[in-house]
Amino acid sequence: MSINMNKDQVKGAVKDVIGKVQEEVGKLAGSKKQQIKGLSKQVKGKAQKGVGDFKQAVEDLKKS
Repeated sequence: MSINMNKDQVKGAVKDVIGKVQEEVGKLAGSKKQQIKGLSKQVKGKAQKGVGDFKQAVEDLKKS
């Protein structure tokens, strides 16, 4: 597997982290709405990272 990450992998990982932070802030503030928004961002981030992982796998196969 390559050490380089494509833009979908990076953006997905960032969305996941932001979602985790937002979820925790929501917990601390007692805001279910913020918790749900954070969880939603995590799901979107994981999905985008998955797309990036797939693209990277295809690129790696092309190189071999």
